[in-house]
Amino acid sequence: MIDAVLSILFPETCPVCLKKSQDHATAPICNECWKTIVPYTGPMCQRCGRPLVSDSATICGGCLEAEPAFEYARSFGLYDGVLRKAINHLKYYGTRRLAGPLADMMIRMPLPQADAVVPVPLHRARLRHREFNQSALVSRQLAGHLKAELIINCLTKIRDTAPQVGLRYRERIKNVRNAFRVEDGGKIAGKKIILVDDVVTTGSTIRECAKILKKAGASHVYAVSLAHGVSD
Repeated sequence: MIDAVLSILFPETCPVCLKKSQDHATAPICNECWKTIVPYTGPMCQRCGRPLVSDSATICGGCLEAEPAFEYARSFGLYDGVLRKAINHLKYYGTRRLAGPLADMMIRMPLPQADAVVPVPLHRARLRHREFNQSALVSRQLAGHLKAELIINCLTKIRDTAPQVGLRYRERIKNVRNAFRVEDGGKIAGKKIILVDDVVTTGSTIRECAKILKKAGASHVYAVSLAHGVSD
């Protein structure tokens, strides 16, 4: 009944199929298009979760060259199609209600036992402009499901880096180097941490965050994200 009333008061057109969206929880994306979002089940690097072209390889070249500080990283799906539109509507258009159904996808993933959930932070200037951190919204739902502590203000971004979009692999690594800091290591010391990001492409951001968390005393770091992009 609530969906019916909201769809009348605030009608929205699905950006995918251009039909009327009937489910306010996932609007503007309609329920039929939302159901087409599926998890990625293809070959991937067993360490960083990067999609691979063949099952014959289990570790990608990046992880062989430089071992990441996290135990492993996993993404729910690929950053394309309806999932990409959903993440972009949350991230760039401020459709915060999508954080719940997107978090539900992450909850469906095989998740490790953890003491705390930590979102990848935004720099204060970016947070002031956007008014919210999309990874923190998803993390709140995830922490509630896992009955784990949600730690928001411990891992901080101290340098306002250029957007990672459009940068090549080496440029992304350089862009985020020394961009993060742990403010209070006592909050994470000895804890198993789930690090949450919305989209992972080369993994340079979660690599840097995991390295900082481990240096600050975290015993284990697992990285999870909604989607994995295709790197250059």
